[in-house]
Amino acid sequence: MTPAVEVRDVRKRYGKLDALDGISLTVEPGEFFALLGPNGAGKTTLISALGGLVRADSGELRVMGHDVIRDYREARRSLGIVPQEIVFDPFFSVRETLELQSGYFGLRDNGKWIDELLERLALGPKAGANMRSLSGGMKRRVLVAQALVHRPPVIVLDEPTAGVDVELRQTLWAFVRELNAAGHAIILTTHYLEEAQELCSRIAMMKAGRIVALDETARLLAAFSERVLRVKFAGCELPAALAAGASLAADGAWRLPVEGAAQVESALARLREAGARIEHLEVAEPELEEVFVKIMANAGEAAPVPA
Repeated sequence: MTPAVEVRDVRKRYGKLDALDGISLTVEPGEFFALLGPNGAGKTTLISALGGLVRADSGELRVMGHDVIRDYREARRSLGIVPQEIVFDPFFSVRETLELQSGYFGLRDNGKWIDELLERLALGPKAGANMRSLSGGMKRRVLVAQALVHRPPVIVLDEPTAGVDVELRQTLWAFVRELNAAGHAIILTTHYLEEAQELCSRIAMMKAGRIVALDETARLLAAFSERVLRVKFAGCELPAALAAGASLAADGAWRLPVEGAAQVESALARLREAGARIEHLEVAEPELEEVFVKIMANAGEAAPVPA
Protein backbone atom coordinates (compact mmCIF):
# COMPACT_ATOMS: atom_id res chain seq x y z
CA MET A 1 0.00 0.00 0.00
CA THR A 2 1.30 3.46 -0.92
CA PRO A 3 2.10 5.50 2.20
CA ALA A 4 0.05 8.62 2.80
CA VAL A 5 3.25 10.52 3.58
CA GLU A 6 6.83 9.38 3.06
CA VAL A 7 9.81 11.41 4.26
CA ARG A 8 13.32 10.14 3.58
CA ASP A 9 16.48 11.73 5.01
CA VAL A 10 15.18 15.28 4.55
CA ARG A 11 17.55 18.12 5.39
CA LYS A 12 17.03 21.87 5.46
CA ARG A 13 19.61 24.36 6.64
CA TYR A 14 19.24 28.10 7.32
CA GLY A 15 22.72 29.53 7.69
CA LYS A 16 24.28 27.60 10.57
CA LEU A 17 20.94 26.20 11.77
CA ASP A 18 19.93 22.66 10.81
CA ALA A 19 16.16 23.13 10.77
CA LEU A 20 15.74 19.55 9.48
CA ASP A 21 18.65 17.21 10.14
CA GLY A 22 17.98 13.95 8.32
CA ILE A 23 14.27 13.44 9.04
CA SER A 24 12.74 10.11 7.97
CA LEU A 25 9.23 8.90 8.74
CA THR A 26 6.20 7.26 7.13
CA VAL A 27 2.49 7.88 7.75
CA GLU A 28 0.07 5.23 6.53
CA PRO A 29 -3.33 5.89 4.87
CA GLY A 30 -6.04 6.31 7.50
CA GLU A 31 -3.52 6.81 10.31
CA PHE A 32 -3.86 9.46 13.03
CA PHE A 33 -0.26 10.55 13.58
CA ALA A 34 1.19 13.14 15.99
CA LEU A 35 4.28 15.24 15.34
CA LEU A 36 5.36 16.75 18.65
CA GLY A 37 8.24 18.89 19.83
CA PRO A 38 9.16 22.16 21.53
CA ASN A 39 9.09 25.46 19.67
CA GLY A 40 11.85 25.53 17.07
CA ALA A 41 12.07 21.76 16.76
CA GLY A 42 11.42 21.84 13.00
CA LYS A 43 7.80 20.70 12.86
CA THR A 44 6.48 23.64 10.85
CA THR A 45 9.51 23.54 8.53
CA LEU A 46 8.74 19.88 7.78
CA ILE A 47 5.06 20.68 7.15
CA SER A 48 6.04 23.60 4.90
CA ALA A 49 8.32 21.29 2.92
CA LEU A 50 5.45 18.82 2.47
CA GLY A 51 3.22 21.63 1.22
CA GLY A 52 5.78 23.06 -1.16
CA LEU A 53 6.25 26.32 0.77
CA VAL A 54 9.84 25.39 1.63
CA ARG A 55 12.21 23.44 -0.59
CA ALA A 56 14.35 20.88 1.23
CA ASP A 57 18.10 20.95 0.57
CA SER A 58 18.15 17.16 0.15
CA GLY A 59 16.03 14.07 0.70
CA GLU A 60 12.63 13.01 -0.61
CA LEU A 61 9.08 13.92 0.38
CA ARG A 62 6.03 12.20 -1.09
CA VAL A 63 2.30 12.59 -0.50
CA MET A 64 0.21 9.61 -1.62
CA GLY A 65 3.21 8.52 -3.70
CA HIS A 66 3.60 11.91 -5.44
CA ASP A 67 6.96 13.66 -5.12
CA VAL A 68 6.35 17.18 -3.76
CA ILE A 69 8.82 18.66 -6.27
CA ARG A 70 8.57 16.56 -9.44
CA ASP A 71 4.82 15.88 -9.18
CA TYR A 72 3.82 18.93 -7.18
CA ARG A 73 0.31 19.33 -8.65
CA GLU A 74 -0.88 15.88 -7.54
CA ALA A 75 1.04 16.13 -4.25
CA ARG A 76 -0.76 19.36 -3.37
CA ARG A 77 -4.15 18.01 -4.45
CA SER A 78 -3.58 15.15 -2.01
CA LEU A 79 -2.76 17.43 0.93
CA GLY A 80 -4.73 19.87 3.05
CA ILE A 81 -2.87 21.99 5.61
CA VAL A 82 -4.40 23.99 8.45
CA PRO A 83 -1.60 26.48 9.24
CA GLN A 84 -0.60 27.61 12.68
CA GLU A 85 -0.90 31.31 11.78
CA ILE A 86 -4.28 32.88 11.02
CA VAL A 87 -4.06 34.22 7.46
CA PHE A 88 -7.02 35.39 5.36
CA ASP A 89 -8.05 37.59 2.44
CA PRO A 90 -9.95 40.60 3.83
CA PHE A 91 -11.91 41.23 0.62
CA PHE A 92 -14.11 38.11 0.63
CA SER A 93 -16.91 36.57 2.66
CA VAL A 94 -16.57 33.13 4.23
CA ARG A 95 -18.41 31.37 1.39
CA GLU A 96 -16.50 33.31 -1.26
CA THR A 97 -13.24 32.29 0.41
CA LEU A 98 -14.18 28.61 0.18
CA GLU A 99 -15.41 28.98 -3.41
CA LEU A 100 -12.13 30.65 -4.36
CA GLN A 101 -10.17 27.86 -2.66
CA SER A 102 -12.22 25.31 -4.62
CA GLY A 103 -11.26 27.11 -7.82
CA TYR A 104 -7.58 26.66 -7.05
CA PHE A 105 -8.13 22.92 -7.39
CA GLY A 106 -10.37 23.17 -10.45
CA LEU A 107 -13.55 22.30 -8.54
CA ARG A 108 -16.59 24.04 -10.09
CA ASP A 109 -19.59 22.24 -8.59
CA ASN A 110 -18.43 22.08 -4.97
CA GLY A 111 -21.37 23.86 -3.36
CA LYS A 112 -22.79 20.82 -1.59
CA TRP A 113 -19.50 20.03 0.13
CA ILE A 114 -18.99 23.70 1.03
CA ASP A 115 -22.45 23.72 2.62
CA GLU A 116 -21.53 20.64 4.65
CA LEU A 117 -18.26 22.19 5.79
CA LEU A 118 -20.08 25.37 6.86
CA GLU A 119 -22.59 23.31 8.84
CA ARG A 120 -20.11 20.90 10.45
CA LEU A 121 -17.78 23.71 11.54
CA ALA A 122 -20.68 25.91 12.76
CA LEU A 123 -19.93 28.56 10.14
CA GLY A 124 -23.38 28.61 8.53
CA PRO A 125 -24.58 31.85 10.20
CA LYS A 126 -21.34 33.54 9.12
CA ALA A 127 -21.33 32.32 5.49
CA GLY A 128 -22.02 35.80 4.11
CA ALA A 129 -19.87 37.70 6.61
CA ASN A 130 -16.66 39.37 5.52
CA MET A 131 -13.55 37.64 6.85
CA ARG A 132 -12.42 40.84 8.57
CA SER A 133 -15.48 40.81 10.83
CA LEU A 134 -14.85 37.34 12.27
CA SER A 135 -13.38 36.56 15.66
CA GLY A 136 -10.08 34.70 15.88
CA GLY A 137 -11.84 31.41 16.60
CA MET A 138 -14.16 31.82 13.61
CA LYS A 139 -11.23 32.64 11.33
CA ARG A 140 -9.53 29.43 12.46
CA ARG A 141 -12.67 27.48 11.55
CA VAL A 142 -12.47 28.96 8.05
CA LEU A 143 -8.83 27.83 7.79
CA VAL A 144 -9.94 24.30 8.62
CA ALA A 145 -12.69 24.48 5.98
CA GLN A 146 -10.19 25.78 3.39
CA ALA A 147 -7.87 22.86 4.04
CA LEU A 148 -10.74 20.39 3.57
CA VAL A 149 -12.52 22.02 0.62
CA HIS A 150 -10.88 19.72 -1.97
CA ARG A 151 -11.35 16.56 0.18
CA PRO A 152 -7.65 15.71 0.46
CA PRO A 153 -6.71 12.17 1.57
CA VAL A 154 -4.00 13.65 3.84
CA ILE A 155 -4.81 16.42 6.33
CA VAL A 156 -2.18 18.28 8.36
CA LEU A 157 -3.36 20.17 11.44
CA ASP A 158 -0.64 22.53 12.69
CA GLU A 159 -1.69 23.66 16.19
CA PRO A 160 -5.38 23.73 15.16
CA THR A 161 -6.76 24.43 18.66
CA ALA A 162 -4.20 27.01 19.82
CA GLY A 163 -6.05 29.76 21.66
CA VAL A 164 -9.56 28.60 20.72
CA ASP A 165 -12.58 27.92 22.87
CA VAL A 166 -13.87 24.58 24.11
CA GLU A 167 -16.80 24.57 21.65
CA LEU A 168 -14.51 24.77 18.64
CA ARG A 169 -12.25 22.04 20.00
CA GLN A 170 -15.18 19.70 20.46
CA THR A 171 -16.66 20.55 17.05
CA LEU A 172 -13.32 20.18 15.30
CA TRP A 173 -12.31 16.88 16.89
CA ALA A 174 -15.71 15.30 16.28
CA PHE A 175 -15.45 16.20 12.58
CA VAL A 176 -11.79 15.15 12.29
CA ARG A 177 -12.52 11.79 13.92
CA GLU A 178 -15.18 11.17 11.28
CA LEU A 179 -12.78 12.09 8.49
CA ASN A 180 -10.16 9.76 9.93
CA ALA A 181 -12.71 6.95 10.24
CA ALA A 182 -13.56 7.52 6.55
CA GLY A 183 -9.92 6.85 5.62
CA HIS A 184 -8.22 10.25 5.71
CA ALA A 185 -4.71 10.29 7.18
CA ILE A 186 -4.35 12.97 9.86
CA ILE A 187 -1.05 14.53 10.95
CA LEU A 188 -1.37 16.62 14.10
CA THR A 189 1.04 19.03 15.77
CA THR A 190 -0.08 20.34 19.14
CA HIS A 191 1.21 21.56 22.50
CA TYR A 192 -1.93 20.10 24.12
CA LEU A 193 -0.41 16.68 24.70
CA GLU A 194 -3.63 15.20 26.05
CA GLU A 195 -5.10 15.68 22.55
CA ALA A 196 -2.28 13.68 20.98
CA GLN A 197 -2.54 10.97 23.63
CA GLU A 198 -6.27 10.57 23.10
CA LEU A 199 -6.40 10.83 19.31
CA CYS A 200 -3.16 9.51 17.81
CA SER A 201 -2.11 5.89 17.36
CA ARG A 202 1.55 6.81 16.69
CA ILE A 203 3.74 9.69 17.77
CA ALA A 204 7.00 11.19 16.52
CA MET A 205 8.86 13.61 18.76
CA MET A 206 11.29 16.15 17.30
CA LYS A 207 14.04 18.24 18.86
CA ALA A 208 16.57 20.47 17.09
CA GLY A 209 15.58 19.20 13.65
CA ARG A 210 15.83 15.50 14.49
CA ILE A 211 13.38 12.78 15.43
CA VAL A 212 14.26 11.65 18.95
CA ALA A 213 11.36 9.22 19.45
CA LEU A 214 8.92 7.49 17.11
CA ASP A 215 6.61 4.70 18.21
CA GLU A 216 3.05 3.67 18.96
CA THR A 217 1.46 5.85 21.62
CA ALA A 218 0.80 2.92 23.95
CA ARG A 219 4.40 1.72 23.70
CA LEU A 220 5.82 5.16 24.43
CA LEU A 221 3.58 5.45 27.49
CA ALA A 222 4.59 2.01 28.71
CA ALA A 223 8.31 2.62 28.17
CA PHE A 224 8.64 6.12 29.65
CA SER A 225 5.76 6.54 32.08
CA GLU A 226 4.01 4.45 34.70
CA ARG A 227 0.75 4.00 36.54
CA VAL A 228 0.99 5.47 40.03
CA LEU A 229 -1.06 5.57 43.22
CA ARG A 230 -1.24 9.20 44.36
CA VAL A 231 -1.79 9.51 48.11
CA LYS A 232 -2.03 12.52 50.40
CA PHE A 233 -1.77 11.80 54.11
CA ALA A 234 -3.54 13.61 56.92
CA GLY A 235 -1.04 14.34 59.68
CA CYS A 236 1.20 11.32 59.13
CA GLU A 237 4.20 10.23 57.07
CA LEU A 238 4.55 7.65 54.30
CA PRO A 239 4.93 4.18 55.87
CA ALA A 240 8.49 2.86 55.49
CA ALA A 241 7.19 -0.34 53.86
CA LEU A 242 6.08 1.71 50.83
CA ALA A 243 9.06 4.05 50.57
CA ALA A 244 10.88 2.06 47.86
CA GLY A 245 10.35 3.80 44.51
CA ALA A 246 8.03 6.44 46.00
CA SER A 247 8.42 10.14 45.16
CA LEU A 248 6.90 13.32 46.55
CA ALA A 249 5.00 15.53 44.08
CA ALA A 250 4.91 19.32 44.21
CA ASP A 251 1.36 19.29 45.58
CA GLY A 252 2.40 17.20 48.60
CA ALA A 253 1.04 13.89 47.27
CA TRP A 254 3.17 10.75 47.36
CA ARG A 255 3.50 8.88 44.06
CA LEU A 256 3.70 5.11 44.51
CA PRO A 257 4.44 3.07 41.34
CA VAL A 258 1.88 0.29 40.73
CA GLU A 259 1.65 -2.10 37.79
CA GLY A 260 -1.93 -3.25 38.20
CA ALA A 261 -4.94 -3.78 40.44
CA ALA A 262 -3.14 -6.37 42.59
CA GLN A 263 -0.40 -3.90 43.55
CA VAL A 264 -3.00 -1.23 44.32
CA GLU A 265 -4.74 -3.61 46.72
CA SER A 266 -1.40 -4.55 48.30
CA ALA A 267 -0.42 -0.91 48.80
CA LEU A 268 -3.78 -0.08 50.38
CA ALA A 269 -3.46 -3.06 52.72
CA ARG A 270 -0.03 -1.85 53.87
CA LEU A 271 -1.40 1.65 54.46
CA ARG A 272 -4.19 0.21 56.62
CA GLU A 273 -1.72 -1.95 58.56
CA ALA A 274 0.45 1.10 59.24
CA GLY A 275 -2.56 3.06 60.48
CA ALA A 276 -2.04 5.78 57.90
CA ARG A 277 -4.74 8.44 57.65
CA ILE A 278 -5.51 9.16 54.00
CA GLU A 279 -6.73 12.61 52.92
CA HIS A 280 -6.83 11.95 49.16
CA LEU A 281 -6.30 8.88 46.99
CA GLU A 282 -6.32 8.27 43.22
CA VAL A 283 -4.79 5.98 40.60
CA ALA A 284 -3.11 8.09 37.92
CA GLU A 285 -2.66 6.55 34.48
CA PRO A 286 0.52 7.11 32.40
CA GLU A 287 0.60 10.57 30.83
CA LEU A 288 2.15 11.71 27.56
CA GLU A 289 3.35 14.93 29.19
CA GLU A 290 5.61 12.92 31.50
CA VAL A 291 6.91 10.92 28.52
CA PHE A 292 7.55 14.10 26.53
CA VAL A 293 9.51 15.77 29.33
CA LYS A 294 11.69 12.69 29.87
CA ILE A 295 12.45 12.22 26.17
CA MET A 296 13.26 15.90 25.61
CA ALA A 297 15.54 15.94 28.67
CA ASN A 298 17.49 12.90 27.45
CA ALA A 299 17.38 13.67 23.71
CA GLY A 300 21.01 14.80 23.59
CA GLU A 301 22.26 11.72 25.42
CA ALA A 302 20.45 8.81 23.80
CA ALA A 303 19.94 7.59 20.26
CA PRO A 304 16.50 8.11 18.67
CA VAL A 305 13.84 5.56 19.59
CA PRO A 306 13.23 3.41 16.46
CA ALA A 307 9.81 3.05 14.88
